[in-house]
Amino acid sequence: MKEGQRLWNREETILAVNLYCKIPFGQMHSRNKEVIELALLINRTPSSVARKLGNFASLDPKLKERGITGLSNISKLDKEVWHEYMQNWDTEFFEGEKLLAQMKNITVVQQNQVNLDDLPLMEGRERERLVKVRVNQSIFRKIVLSNFNNMCCITGIQMPELLVASHITPWSKDKRNQLNPKNGLSLNALHDKAFDNFLITISEDLKIKISSSFYKHKDVPSIKENFINYDGRQIIAPIKFDPGVAFLKYHNDRFES
Repeated sequence: MKEGQRLWNREETILAVNLYCKIPFGQMHSRNKEVIELALLINRTPSSVARKLGNFASLDPKLKERGITGLSNISKLDKEVWHEYMQNWDTEFFEGEKLLAQMKNITVVQQNQVNLDDLPLMEGRERERLVKVRVNQSIFRKIVLSNFNNMCCITGIQMPELLVASHITPWSKDKRNQLNPKNGLSLNALHDKAFDNFLITISEDLKIKISSSFYKHKDVPSIKENFINYDGRQIIAPIKFDPGVAFLKYHNDRFES
């Protein structure tokens, strides 16, 4: 270690993993405003934070598949925190968001810009539960859209206002994987609705399958353009986290073929 440098502690490492999951690989450089913001928060240089993100890239199996090796100076702590995140998304990521909010002296609600104006007037545990749900939904959206480079994985639409972070296994059915990016797809609102109703699905080899019911309306231009034309195509590949096979199988088994 060079003179004047200090070891990364556990909290700093957690915050770095948290950031790694929220930004695309190509944006993990010292000029990125989120990298600069974290550097200021933990009293490190943007270059130091960018190098730490590069360390995590070397542990990312998806990047390894693409031939991206990342940096090689990984610490034991890097590996520990990475594996904790990958094995327990829902607990670890929410705790990471709470830590980030505490460092900023704001609430986790403010950190994620969650609107609570329409929540029912209530106090206690039920309100806390609803607030956490809203926060988790916001977190999941950031991770999933980042994983698909902020575009719909079917059509390539790149307007965030039209995109939805869609759960493959529904939110209510698998509470252990509500924040797991492998359980998410970035879809535009129309295809998200069709996906939720099992009228389209994604096969285990990441091909789009549409219900035969669409072919009953094949003469309707919008049906042909938005659904039939995509049947059998590959989705736009995710950057970091491939959709989980078990999640896809759950959806495929309920697909209206």
